[in-house]
Amino acid sequence: MGEAATPADVWTDLQRGNDRFVSGEPRHPRQDVDRRAELAFVQTPDAALFGCSDSRLAAEIIFDKGLGDLFVVRNAGQVISDSVLGSLEYAVAVLRVPLILVLGHDGCGAVRAAIDSQAADAQPLPAHISRIIEKIVPAVRRVAESKDATSIDPELVDALAVGREHLRDTVSELLERSEMIRAAVAEGTLAIVGANYRLLEGRAVPDIVVGVV
Repeated sequence: MGEAATPADVWTDLQRGNDRFVSGEPRHPRQDVDRRAELAFVQTPDAALFGCSDSRLAAEIIFDKGLGDLFVVRNAGQVISDSVLGSLEYAVAVLRVPLILVLGHDGCGAVRAAIDSQAADAQPLPAHISRIIEKIVPAVRRVAESKDATSIDPELVDALAVGREHLRDTVSELLERSEMIRAAVAEGTLAIVGANYRLLEGRAVPDIVVGVV
């Protein structure tokens, strides 16, 4: 889009690409040999995308983008870690992206595992999976508490509501833990959009916006 693109410009462009994907009319831009050669020694992505590792969240496909357009960081359940923070700070400080898109989705296995982990008879998870899931558990508990539940019955917890809560937690933690990203938002050079991806429809629906888009 060019070096002068604003957060609003980039978000509008991403939405248009997603519209094409949803309608079944993608252009598959910038995916040819010339583009590959153009990017061999430099990259100037339009945005950073931090999303879940789920195989159905292929970022460039969802937003009809090409090589070099998105700086993508993914892990199971899109949970904040030191490596995620470092990667996103690199995108902002070095690559100068004006937008970070945090992308959750319905049907998330990590969210389901976090809900199931709160059952009275839940089996212990492997250590590294448990460290991911524990970042989502606060959202599970808040959703359960909102229903005045005295205990958590995984069958009754709304997974979509947990996913939305966790998405908001992720954006909040990103801002809380990265002074540099927080400052860029305050300066108006960066915005953050938290969106939920609907697997069946293919639509990325914004849920929280920090900054001006």
